[in-house]
Amino acid sequence: MNPRPRIYLDNAATSFPKPEAVYAAVDRYQRELGTAVGRGATTAATEVGRLVTQARRQAARLLGVAAPERVIFAFNGTDAINLAIHGLVRPGDHVVTTAAEHNSVLRPLRFQQARHGAKVDVANVDRDGRIDVEHFRSLLTSETRLVAIQHASNVTGVIQPIEELIAAAKGVGAKVLVDAAQTAGHLPIAFDDWGIDLLACSGHKGLLGPLGTGLLCIAAGVASELQPLRQGGTGSQSELDLQPESLPDKYESGNHNAPGLVGLGAALDWIESRTLTSLREHESELTQQLIDGLAVIDGVTLIGPRDAASRVGVVSFQIAGYDPQDVATILDESFGIEVRAGLHCAPLIHAAIGTKAGGGTVRASVGAFTTAGDISALIDALRELTAA
Repeated sequence: MNPRPRIYLDNAATSFPKPEAVYAAVDRYQRELGTAVGRGATTAATEVGRLVTQARRQAARLLGVAAPERVIFAFNGTDAINLAIHGLVRPGDHVVTTAAEHNSVLRPLRFQQARHGAKVDVANVDRDGRIDVEHFRSLLTSETRLVAIQHASNVTGVIQPIEELIAAAKGVGAKVLVDAAQTAGHLPIAFDDWGIDLLACSGHKGLLGPLGTGLLCIAAGVASELQPLRQGGTGSQSELDLQPESLPDKYESGNHNAPGLVGLGAALDWIESRTLTSLREHESELTQQLIDGLAVIDGVTLIGPRDAASRVGVVSFQIAGYDPQDVATILDESFGIEVRAGLHCAPLIHAAIGTKAGGGTVRASVGAFTTAGDISALIDALRELTAA
């Protein structure tokens, strides 16, 4: 008997599958290279260093960062965000964030508030999860040190008016941290041109790399204010017992996740060859197919904008009479469809859009390898479920 096909629709958590080149690159590293980054001058070590440097250049090119050394490798998006927040915010600083944010932003800010007296204000969002620009503006003052905002919601998929928000923050002299976890590899990003100071993302979502990889992009001049969270060996300036000030070494103490970064480089190669434009078109078509299919099923309530152009490939919904977790379990066990259910580590947005009390939402998220057949299978399964 043939096994039931696996339909994976949780790409907002981590992309799956990866391009074949990613598996090959990681396997080659593990079997043939196996050395640390920047720790030796052997043939294998030189090749590993070359591959990691190439990945850094590719990431810089994709994200619009002119100088590759300003792309810092982290171990995930949360790691990158923590470096940005804890490295920049000082006791008593004023920070503005939004109700749309993930706990990767909210929890470090609450830590700064509780331990170091940071003043944290939270901008409202509308029923689609879109940031209220006027309320956001009203919270900014000449004392605002940092603004921490997402590029797109991991709950409703809505794309935020990012350039407008950045301009408002820069108008009062604040530094801007953008959480691009849901947009890197999905949407064009122009780090330097948009005037972003810090941009964090994971390497394992839209960038299609392995887990254990993340990036923090740093604007020119910000490194003088951003303190490293770790100190230690960097393979450079080893004659000194002081942390190097040069980039990226200042923030990359200890051994890198070398197999992960080699795999990330292969993923970035694949994205370049496919082009961001074609990947966006593919995901938008599938997102619209899913929205249109869910909109006509009785008992299904869609969350977020109805047009794919206004969102990334993240679609949340609720089903009358069902707990979101139960829906996800039924889809997995009865139909082989993997989605995510719950609050998605973003409690404030669920409170704002009215889904928190009901246990959150069911979230389906498309990726580079999602097919129209996968979307049709989900729609058919939900029709069957709601008709029961």
